[in-house]
Amino acid sequence: MAELSRQRRFVTPGPDETLEQLARRALPQERPEAAADLIRSWNLHIFAMRRPPGLLLGSDVVFVEPPLG
Repeated sequence: MAELSRQRRFVTPGPDETLEQLARRALPQERPEAAADLIRSWNLHIFAMRRPPGLLLGSDVVFVEPPLG
């Protein structure tokens, strides 16, 4: 039987949740500004193309850890 590989941790935004709120919720051990920067760097698929930048949708998959090795 094949084993499942480990998957990156992710969250989905709550209704009207901002990046800063999501960062505080998902990465409480980090300073809020640093947590938001980490989330931006791990989720270029959201922040590079979306207008306005940083707009979170309830259907977004937001990774809260770096890519797996």
